[in-house]
Amino acid sequence: MSERKHSVLIGSFVVGSLLIVLAGAVVIGSTEFGGQRQQVVMVFEGSVKGLTVGAPVALRGVEIGQVTDIQLLLSTDKADIIMQVEAELSERNVRLVGGGMDASSLIPYLIDNGLRAQLNMQSVLTGLLYVQMDFHPDTVATLPDVTLPHPQIPTIPTELELLRRTLQSIDYAKIAQDIGDIAGSLNTLTATEAFQALPGDLQQTLASLAKAGDGLTDAMAALRPEMTTVLAEARGVLQQVNAELPRLSNSADSGLQRLDSALRVTEQAMQSLGDQVNAGSPTLYQLNTTLKEVANASRALQSLARMLEEHPDALLRGRRSDEQ
Repeated sequence: MSERKHSVLIGSFVVGSLLIVLAGAVVIGSTEFGGQRQQVVMVFEGSVKGLTVGAPVALRGVEIGQVTDIQLLLSTDKADIIMQVEAELSERNVRLVGGGMDASSLIPYLIDNGLRAQLNMQSVLTGLLYVQMDFHPDTVATLPDVTLPHPQIPTIPTELELLRRTLQSIDYAKIAQDIGDIAGSLNTLTATEAFQALPGDLQQTLASLAKAGDGLTDAMAALRPEMTTVLAEARGVLQQVNAELPRLSNSADSGLQRLDSALRVTEQAMQSLGDQVNAGSPTLYQLNTTLKEVANASRALQSLARMLEEHPDALLRGRRSDEQ
């Protein structure tokens, strides 16, 4: 009996310890020990296949929370389906820098600065998805008009989703119809007589070109002796010009030297003439004296002419004494 009582006491102690641990975990979770937690909602338009509850939520690769619920919202007003994903964000791996902002205003502040969520693949092998958050300030925050229990973070499609939407928007039936029309037009074109006659016309054109080429070859062969003679004469003329160029160059140099000498003599003569007609030169003085004597002689001749005009007989009688 004592051993049984001892076992019961040990079992009760273990169960009590487990209850205390569970109660502590509940208390710690309720008091948000180790960092504040924030419930958010994200609405995705495309498929969320591969996203499971418990999938991580990361901000630029750093895990900041996990997915807690995934629901499908079916609108009966406009027959629209949207995927609602709830997640719990924790500040366990986030350290806030600066002050003046509490946790309730942090999410709206980040959304205003471009915080967006999108689905990315965890592994290509498993196909599991996770929620990747990053800042895309150049995108518009589009929020669906639905009532949600928690703050909503805008979502953007991935590049794969955009490619899928682009492929879905392509009208393959129209492309197939256009290809069929082109094929029909080609069949109609190839069935015409003009198109079927093209090979024969092409062969005739090629034969004409070949004949023209043969004629051109014959013409070149006939002109070859004459071209050889012309080239030989041109070569002789060039050789003669090359031989005469040195002599012509020497003659030109000699002529230029003689012209230079003549220019120097002319310059010296002009300089000598300038020296002779200078104001103080002897030549100019003698020229002035001669001009004065000529002027005096001219006046004497004028006086003699007046006297003879007045006394024509003066040459016979001589000058009278009163005139002397």
